[in-house]
Amino acid sequence: ATMELEEHYSQLLGINSPWEIYDVELKVDESRLDIWIEYMDDKGASPECGAACPRHDTRKERTWRHLDTMQFATYLHCNVPRVRCEKHDVKSIRVPWAEKNSRFTLLFEAFAIRVLNAARSVEEARKLLGLNWHPVDAIKARAVKRGLARRQATKIDCLGIDEKQFRSGHDSVSNLYDLTGGRVLDIVEGRTENDCKQLIEQALTPEQRAQVTAVALDMWQAYANAVSQALPKADIVHDRFHISQHLNDAVDSVRRAENKALNKIGDNRLKGSRYCWLANEENIDKKRAEQFDVLKTSDLKVARAWAIKEMFRGFWDYRYAGWAKRHFDRWYAWAIRSRLTPIKKKAKMIKNHLPNILTYFKHRISNAVAEGLNSKIQTIKANARGYRSFAGFRNSILFYCGGLDMAP
Repeated sequence: ATMELEEHYSQLLGINSPWEIYDVELKVDESRLDIWIEYMDDKGASPECGAACPRHDTRKERTWRHLDTMQFATYLHCNVPRVRCEKHDVKSIRVPWAEKNSRFTLLFEAFAIRVLNAARSVEEARKLLGLNWHPVDAIKARAVKRGLARRQATKIDCLGIDEKQFRSGHDSVSNLYDLTGGRVLDIVEGRTENDCKQLIEQALTPEQRAQVTAVALDMWQAYANAVSQALPKADIVHDRFHISQHLNDAVDSVRRAENKALNKIGDNRLKGSRYCWLANEENIDKKRAEQFDVLKTSDLKVARAWAIKEMFRGFWDYRYAGWAKRHFDRWYAWAIRSRLTPIKKKAKMIKNHLPNILTYFKHRISNAVAEGLNSKIQTIKANARGYRSFAGFRNSILFYCGGLDMAP
């Protein structure tokens, strides 16, 4: 009966000669099943070069968590032998059920990856798996490493570069996106020129870099410099959503200053109106729209700032750069004469970057994909209650947003 039981588990686990199951112990009171495995040969393959080598000695027993057997937590135990390789000295041979340095079997890790992808949060997945945070992070790290090693160096035409806050304060990371594939390619700490250049070089092969035609990014000069150096054949396309954000910031600056002045004389017309000035007009609900119709046609400074911002929206509707440039010239003339300092400041900034804004009409790309992924990244960050290490943050982003094949 014992022999039949050991043969039964050998088949379930896929354990073949020279590996052999020699003991199985069921502890019902602990809801635990332990399986002991032994290596039965006096030779083994070097883990470095695969050469057949003589057995040297045996390491002390190691334990791996396996998939549960019914309701019983299952653990594999083995004294892994070491072999003496002529080229690589003494090395532990590889076990067929787990990866190097892992305390989990390949089947358990594959199951854990599916649970992590399906669960609402890492915390929920951790509870379902019965693990604490450290082994979950280790599983994710190995999964990402596998996925990156398998990633094919396919052609990527259009990239996006954006920054994301890592920790509270000013710690930022730079993200590189495949805009067509809708995935994060890689992440580095910081947002300097060197950081961005490192990001591009570690994410893409030299051949891939030569094939990139356009990169969407904000007007941060460090990013533009890095792209010019690392991707000399690619056009820089300043992202339309960041430009809209800059104009919204200008409108909001005008609103805040004017609201403060009006409050001093008892005029509270602008109270609670912030959303209306910053949202696209078609997205404002009916009740607010009626109130906003009065405000936007008034003689308020913020109404003038809003009208200037709205006029710029038409810039993106043109088919050709030449017509868009004519629209910009008319818009710029109005903005610069507006006597609204925040608007004038943003208008000058946009004019300084106009050549790399007009490239939009050649490539028509934006970081809309990045904005969508950033929302997912924010959810990841919130679910994890922040990250202490950048490595953990990077692994989580690539795990959920990298489009990787991570199964063992």
